[in-house]
Amino acid sequence: MKYDFDEIISRRNSNSYKWDAVMEEGVLPMWVADMDFRTAPAVVEVLRKRMDHGIFGYTKVPPVYYDAIINWFTRRHGWQIDRDWIIYTSGVVPALSAIIKALTVPGDRVLVQTPVYNCFFSSIRNNGCEIVANPLVYTNGTYRIDFDDLARKATDPKVKLLLLCNPHNPVGRVWTQAELMCIGEICLRNDVLVVADEIHCELVYSGHTYIPFASISDDFRNRSVTCTSPSKAFNLAGLQIANIFAADESVRVKIDKAINLNEVCDVNPFGVEALVAAYNDGEEWLEELKCYLSDNYLYMRTFFNKYLPQFPVVKLEGTYLVWVDCSVLNRSSKEIAEILLKAEKLWINEGSMYGEAGEGFIRINIACPRQILIDGLNRLKRGLKEISLCYCRDKQILLHDTIE
Repeated sequence: MKYDFDEIISRRNSNSYKWDAVMEEGVLPMWVADMDFRTAPAVVEVLRKRMDHGIFGYTKVPPVYYDAIINWFTRRHGWQIDRDWIIYTSGVVPALSAIIKALTVPGDRVLVQTPVYNCFFSSIRNNGCEIVANPLVYTNGTYRIDFDDLARKATDPKVKLLLLCNPHNPVGRVWTQAELMCIGEICLRNDVLVVADEIHCELVYSGHTYIPFASISDDFRNRSVTCTSPSKAFNLAGLQIANIFAADESVRVKIDKAINLNEVCDVNPFGVEALVAAYNDGEEWLEELKCYLSDNYLYMRTFFNKYLPQFPVVKLEGTYLVWVDCSVLNRSSKEIAEILLKAEKLWINEGSMYGEAGEGFIRINIACPRQILIDGLNRLKRGLKEISLCYCRDKQILLHDTIE
């Protein structure tokens, strides 16, 4: 490889939310979705050059910013975006909140496909709307959409939006064209607008293809809004840059107003420069990153097959967030996460934070150098085995008490 993803770079005491939120010595964080790799060299170079200028006033977003986005999505995904569709903002979560604010009124309902990114829930509630869950179906080590349930719930006239996560966080699915078409047709029939969170769209592995929902047909394009950002693929979350694509002018005007009302209409100069550099000059780095992440996932699956076969690892089609089934332990995912943190100083995400459908699962971030991954997996092995032994002992005690 041209780029060294094995290099271990200390992030302690760098004001990293991932690494410094808990200052206890020896804690290994494999939770929040940012990576432990330096971003693409082209991005570092352009940021260094911008920093050397030394003046960081208010930012005017230049034409090259829009050109970089348009060229990237045309070149990589065959989707021609119009310059006028693009609204820049400070992040995908602020974007989602503004979109919900713009297109609903308090008391409206919003569909989500659980288990799903936890910020979907807060964005809906904070705008006075109700959550309607269309739980995904867990079967044969992966997930599928319950289209009958979706079709039934979409008929509710109070349901105004569907928040679509593609690739899906946390279950790792990359929805196929057939699945996306079925979603779109159900939503069109019921006048439900699709809000597609496609922030992980560049992190899709061999054998799978990211298809922008809005690219499938003119009808889907006009009855959807798409949120994207280079932050996940290029590890730029701290630079706070994202984009909303809205083809329908009336929808776009409402969203633009909400972006301003929520005061997330300004972006910083580093975010703008980073996006342009990533989309124009970061493609080679991204392709090597994807190979490394794929190898990390394969290493993790092999490890589980050998040492933890009773804990199924859900198939990963996209993202770097691995979903693990711990239901055999018969403990809440919150308990499992707390025990792993206390006993092994391993910090992972509990599945229940992604909705009731996530109970019994944990989410593990594998976007780290291989040696850190190995350390985390060994901690996980010790922790899960200890929890398993405790569960077996508890069952024996319960059985003994029952016999007595």
